Amino acid sequence: MIDEQKQPETSADNIQSPSEGSQEVASDPAMEQQESELFEGGEKDTPEARVYETDVTPGELNTVVEALQLENEGLKQQLGERDRQIDTYKSHSMRIAADFDNFRKRTLKEKEELEYKVKRDTITELLPVVDNFERARSQIKPANDGEMAIHKSYQGVYKNLVDGLKRIGVSAMRAEGQPFDPNYHEAMLRQPTDEYPEDTVMEQLVRGYLIGDRVLRHAMVKVAAPQEPVVTSEEGTSEEDSNLET
Repeated sequence: MIDEQKQPETSADNIQSPSEGSQEVASDPAMEQQESELFEGGEKDTPEARVYETDVTPGELNTVVEALQLENEGLKQQLGERDRQIDTYKSHSMRIAADFDNFRKRTLKEKEELEYKVKRDTITELLPVVDNFERARSQIKPANDGEMAIHKSYQGVYKNLVDGLKRIGVSAMRAEGQPFDPNYHEAMLRQPTDEYPEDTVMEQLVRGYLIGDRVLRHAMVKVAAPQEPVVTSEEGTSEEDSNLET
């Protein structure tokens, strides 16, 4: 007996529509974005949207802009005032620095002047001793060995004294043969002569001294004067006759 092959049953329940098929339909990203925007409110977060959401009118927006401009101007004025204050402080500090520098220079000058006065007053009291040593050296002529020994001993003291004066800046003038200069010389005598030009120092009577570039003591000198012309007897007689004729 031949078995009949069982045929598959077909029914309306087993028939699937195209929309209910087992295959999945590919999703569209643009469509998903639109759907998400719709569910989230439908508007993007833009300045226009924020203005619209806060209900800011154009007039209010202009008011805000004007307020910001006024605040900006106020900040500019404050900045300018700070700059002027900085300039004032700079000028003040520069004046203080200049005053301090002038004070330092003035103090240094006063110190140097005080040191010079102390040296001048002290050395001036010693100069007569130096003068006496120089007179003794020029006038005393030793006659024997004993006198020569004494002469050498006090000349050694004189040399030590002069060396000490040199170490503190004292120097002797050399006036002989130099033109007379009232800044350094004091004229004690004027002698007519043909040996020296007029106003030339012929002899230094008392030695002058310098301390640095300043005069410690003026040199007392003899100055040359022009020779007076000699009038002979014949010239004198002719002059008298001419006077009588007139």
